[in-house]
Amino acid sequence: MNRTALDRVALVLVIIGAINWLLIGLLDYNLVYEVSTLLGMGTLLSRIIYSIVGLSGLYTISLLFREAEPARE
Repeated sequence: MNRTALDRVALVLVIIGAINWLLIGLLDYNLVYEVSTLLGMGTLLSRIIYSIVGLSGLYTISLLFREAEPARE
């Protein structure tokens, strides 16, 4: 199956979200919030990032239901 640029971006964002949750679960460290705070945006930027990652997660659900292309010989 050929992946579009949007597919790849969405997958990367979902992976970043998963890594952030791993850090929260194992180390009680929220990387997204820390980066947002360093940039001076705090909660607002965190909410924007979480929203984008969440939308990416919803989009990647569509990858499960796409038809696979026939194998090339």
